[in-house]
Amino acid sequence: MAKVKTAYVCSDCGAEHAKWQGQCAACGEWNTLTRISLGSAKGAARSGSRSADALGFAGVGAEVRRLAEVDAEDSSRIATGMAELDRVLGGGLVPGSVVLMGGDPGAGKSTLLLQVTTGLAAQSEVLYVSGEESLQQLALRARRLGLPLDALRVAAETRAEEIARLIEEYRPAVVVLDSIQVMQLEHIESVPGSVSQVRETAAFFTRLAKQTKTVIVLVGHVTKEGSIAGPKVLEHMIDCFIMLDSPAGSRYRTLRGLKNRFGAVNELGIFAMTDKGMKEVPNPSAIFLQRGDKPAPGSVATVTWEGTRPLLVELQALVDAVQGGYPRRVAVGLDAQRLAMHLAVLHRHCGIALADQDVFANVVGGVRIMETGADLALLLAVLSSFRGRTLPRELIVFGELGLTGEVRPVANGQERLREAAKHGFSQAIIPKANAPRPALKDIKVHAVDTLDQALDVFAQLGGQ
Repeated sequence: MAKVKTAYVCSDCGAEHAKWQGQCAACGEWNTLTRISLGSAKGAARSGSRSADALGFAGVGAEVRRLAEVDAEDSSRIATGMAELDRVLGGGLVPGSVVLMGGDPGAGKSTLLLQVTTGLAAQSEVLYVSGEESLQQLALRARRLGLPLDALRVAAETRAEEIARLIEEYRPAVVVLDSIQVMQLEHIESVPGSVSQVRETAAFFTRLAKQTKTVIVLVGHVTKEGSIAGPKVLEHMIDCFIMLDSPAGSRYRTLRGLKNRFGAVNELGIFAMTDKGMKEVPNPSAIFLQRGDKPAPGSVATVTWEGTRPLLVELQALVDAVQGGYPRRVAVGLDAQRLAMHLAVLHRHCGIALADQDVFANVVGGVRIMETGADLALLLAVLSSFRGRTLPRELIVFGELGLTGEVRPVANGQERLREAAKHGFSQAIIPKANAPRPALKDIKVHAVDTLDQALDVFAQLGGQ
């Protein structure tokens, strides 16, 4: 019998190694190498290709065309019926694309997709394939949510070849596979969810999507670290990767686009989980700015840019004397390393030392800020708590902070100011380079160049 060739694949980055070793040479992670059979995987890939060819998915050959001759109109997108989801996707589903949706257990992935597919089924052919739930469970959930049951086609299947046959038979415009971790190719000698199965089945369905112009939505499990389970190469195969987050104790869900070949990255959609399923939140700024009746020290409002729209959020900070040991720097929804860096800037350029203080920072509502436009607001919130002084409730702050103490401009400054004025803010501390010309009538702008100037304005507004 011929010896079966094996390799060791990193589950984080997908790099292959000839032999096992404790650390991946490509990404540096430890204990992430998993053994796979190269012979079985390649044979399965060829068998999967032959299965696809037999089902009519094989092309007659590569077609070469000029780029100008390719139809690239946005009208070909498929609207999902949910504006927030369409925003994250870049305007809707693109025919022939593969979308990967991840999220914690119970976040609402299956609920959201069931709502979307039942709505789309009234307009075109849609197939929902469940590999983890029975069809009775799907029907019970749909009835509980009050969804139409007549048009959507459903199947309980985990074999990739059988799912391909169903796609050939019914020719759906959209297919949902829940989830990719339970799908399997019959000729791969490994259990479902293993590195080789996840990688090869994802490649198999990606090929089907491109050749049949079918939208395939893959549901993915999430590890305890918050990343998608399976090999990292899975995220490189697909066209769009969206993550559904569910902050602890909150009924709101945030859907963020982490990769999108057809739209903006880091686009954010907001949903609320109700007894009738996921409901869109058309004005998320009003939700995240539900502040107390009385102003309190350590609270500052800022406007961050998420994808293609501004979002107003509240930053809160708490500064307290160290109760023994080393001072703590805790940031929730923010980068803890940037918090420590800004405290060093505050000490070096303004002479305000917090070495004997614990500093805690939080973004209200469970939103995670991914950009640098909240730097100045974060530092003013910390200073407000440290001095026990409140800032006006109608004040908005944004700007990037440099290591030399300068306040740097941020993108889309005019749009941020207009969004703040729309929600009743009448004063703003912003970078000088973002100052509007001409000045806006509804909001008074304090434009600053350095952190020292920002602290002077802070003192004038009552934060002494």
